[in-house]
Amino acid sequence: MNNRIIYQAIFLLTLLSSVLAPSVATADEYWDRKVSLYSVLPINETDIVFLGNSITDGGEFSELFGRNDIKNRGIRSDVIPGVLKRVSLVTDGKPRKIFLLIGINDISHNLSVGELARRYESLVKEIRKKSPQTKLYIQSVMPINNDFKRYKGLFGREKTVKSLNAEIERIASENGARYIDLWPFLADSNGKLKKSYTNDGLHLNGPGYKAWTNGIRRFVEE
Repeated sequence: MNNRIIYQAIFLLTLLSSVLAPSVATADEYWDRKVSLYSVLPINETDIVFLGNSITDGGEFSELFGRNDIKNRGIRSDVIPGVLKRVSLVTDGKPRKIFLLIGINDISHNLSVGELARRYESLVKEIRKKSPQTKLYIQSVMPINNDFKRYKGLFGREKTVKSLNAEIERIASENGARYIDLWPFLADSNGKLKKSYTNDGLHLNGPGYKAWTNGIRRFVEE
């Protein structure tokens, strides 16, 4: 009798947990939902588009810049091939400007600098081909701070970040884009993301977003 009561209690608890526990969205599910949303929110020729991964995704750019012509097309956890796959949702609208920030997630996947550069250049060439009149601003991969010991895939990748940025600068120069080095706005004297700008060593907090957007404001407004 006691065992039956115990079994019934376990069954009820299991049932309740399956009903009440929140579902955990995977990166792919989130990507699909965001792409679906962006597909019904068209870009037009007067727009300024911020395109990238979670760092872009988290920015309230219209408020940060005090403008209504800025649209956010960032997706958490996105990588260069992911942006390439969805870039037509931006380029089909022939926006006035695109601010691209991508690459840090790709670095965490242990790819060589050569492979990273090849992927990056393919994306840039696709943007230039599909929307040649758009002013393209290519932002450097931001500094990271592994003192937080949060993202194992980025441990020891500081040199890779710098090497990729050198390749990104080259790609921008060779494809008629403007390269923006974000490090003067965000890095400390040791070349790490300032601790006051992050709570995990990678993503920006409020002061971090202010520093970033204030640093590139003149490119947005020119």
